[in-house]
Amino acid sequence: MRVVFSALLLAACQAAPAPQSSTASTLGAEPVTYGYTVAATYPHDRRAFTQGLFFLDGHLFESTGQIGQSTIRRVNIEDGRVLQSVPIPPGMFGEGIVNWGDQIISITWQDGIGFRWDRESLRQTGTWRYPGEGWGLTQNGTDIIMSDGTAELRFLDPETLRERRRLTVMANGQPVTQLNELEWVNGEIFANVWMTPRIARIDPRSGNVTGWIDLSPLVRENGDNQDAVLNGIAYDQARDRLFVTGKYWLRLYEIDLAPAQQTQ
Repeated sequence: MRVVFSALLLAACQAAPAPQSSTASTLGAEPVTYGYTVAATYPHDRRAFTQGLFFLDGHLFESTGQIGQSTIRRVNIEDGRVLQSVPIPPGMFGEGIVNWGDQIISITWQDGIGFRWDRESLRQTGTWRYPGEGWGLTQNGTDIIMSDGTAELRFLDPETLRERRRLTVMANGQPVTQLNELEWVNGEIFANVWMTPRIARIDPRSGNVTGWIDLSPLVRENGDNQDAVLNGIAYDQARDRLFVTGKYWLRLYEIDLAPAQQTQ
């Protein structure tokens, strides 16, 4: 990604203890805005209603939504080819996914039911339940982190998936709702804000939004219908690469973040 982070200690897909964020003292601080440059462009399945995304062991793992079309899939990043795909059980609307050990954990939108999958075979191995809606998932090596469309993030025990605590996300003293797809990036939570072209950079200790990543030009390139919104963040720790895409987008982008500017 080639952008300076505070305390580059841990990335999204590694099961190691979570770091103490160096932005812990930023509660109430004014967010800054990041630009970007496109480092590389890859094909993306135009039919994929992207709900969740992560990068691990050289592949993208993606979940897609819509009833009757919801899947979990392994994707070859270079050409966008779907290498494996399994359907979410009938009648359910798939949402976020996250890796944990040799598993993938997934959620559904309004059914209150999540699933466990074997990461190698994509075979379903279990179910779990939660109150309210399910939107996005990530993990910090200690907790599974879940969004539900509100300004609150839930921190779950990865083994039992019971809720441990909640964190309210704030910017300029106001709650940030519609938090959607999530990614843990070097000690921060990156979150798509549904129906906007922005990704929030969130301090996981205070809940404060320390910065916004504005991807408006990419949304304009791909947003040929109202559902083609920004949604999908994946981080490759080994090669320091940040990927973004959206629902029904033709492309997946590897981006480098530009220096931050103070918002007005």
